[in-house]
Amino acid sequence: MYKILIIEDQQDVRKLIRISLEFNNYDIHEASNGDIGLEMAKTIKPDLILMDIMMPGTTDGYQLCSQLKSQDEFKNTPIIFLTARGQEQDIISGYQAGCDSYLTKPFSPIRLADTVETYLVNKDIV
Repeated sequence: MYKILIIEDQQDVRKLIRISLEFNNYDIHEASNGDIGLEMAKTIKPDLILMDIMMPGTTDGYQLCSQLKSQDEFKNTPIIFLTARGQEQDIISGYQAGCDSYLTKPFSPIRLADTVETYLVNKDIV
């Protein structure tokens, strides 16, 4: 069973993400900010991370993504930004931080599920 970590400060958005992915057999974990997300990532070793960019706490999504991708244990873990920040520079900054994919809110639950599934299937191939 794949482990997915959702790092998102808005509870209603976390719930929508969970509902979007519930038809697959995923073990879903949730964190409400980047600081908690970092600790959870180290503990649960997720197969994929979905995260927002703008979050309370000392670490935003860009910083957290860079931090995770710089560590050997997470360099191959797919990180998908799911954020309201959809300007071209935001997207460029996301990829520069190391994200593997970038989805903007409001998001299509079907597109989210397809994106997650694609990265998890490809992870098995690598």
